[in-house]
Amino acid sequence: MQEENEKCPKCGSPLAEVTTTKTGRKLQRCSTGSWDSVTRQNVGCNYVKWLEVEPEQLDEKCPKCGAPLILATTRFGKKMKKCSTGSWDREARKAIGCDYIEWINGPTCGEKLVLFTTANGKKMKKCSTAGWDKETRKPTGCTYIQWLKPSEYPQSGDSGGEEFLPPEPQP
Repeated sequence: MQEENEKCPKCGSPLAEVTTTKTGRKLQRCSTGSWDSVTRQNVGCNYVKWLEVEPEQLDEKCPKCGAPLILATTRFGKKMKKCSTGSWDREARKAIGCDYIEWINGPTCGEKLVLFTTANGKKMKKCSTAGWDKETRKPTGCTYIQWLKPSEYPQSGDSGGEEFLPPEPQP
C-alpha cells in the first residue's frame, strides 16, 4: 500500500490520497496538482500514479474449465466476469489460459437495440433511446454500446445511420 513518506518523482512533494475515478480505476496524484474538469487540464504538478485495481473473487465457477470466476473492470469502466486462469501476455499480445469472459454492462432499460454505423464505417449496437447532447458533449438516454468487429455483421454498402435489430434470443 501507500507509504507515508512517498514523494512525487517530478517535484519532490508528498503524494495525495488515493482516489477512485468514475470508471473504478484508482490513482494517486501529486499533492500540488489537481484536475480541473471545466478546462479538462491538470493544474499544478501533473504527476499521476495509476494503481492496479484487484479483481473481486466470485462464488461462481467457470462454465468452460470449472475454475473460480473473478469480477474485473477494464480501464474504460466496463465490468466482466472472467475465468481466474485467463490472462493477457503483453509481449506476445495474446490471451493465455482459459478465455471465458461474460460482459455484464448490458442494456438495462429493455428498449430495442439499433445497429449504428459511424461516419468512418465502424458499427455498434446501441440502445434506441441513446443520444448525444452536442452542447454539453455528454450522452443522453441509455448509455449501452457494444462495438462490433467486422466479422460480427454483414458487410454492406450503407453510408451510416441506424437500423433496428431483431430482439436478442432469450436463453
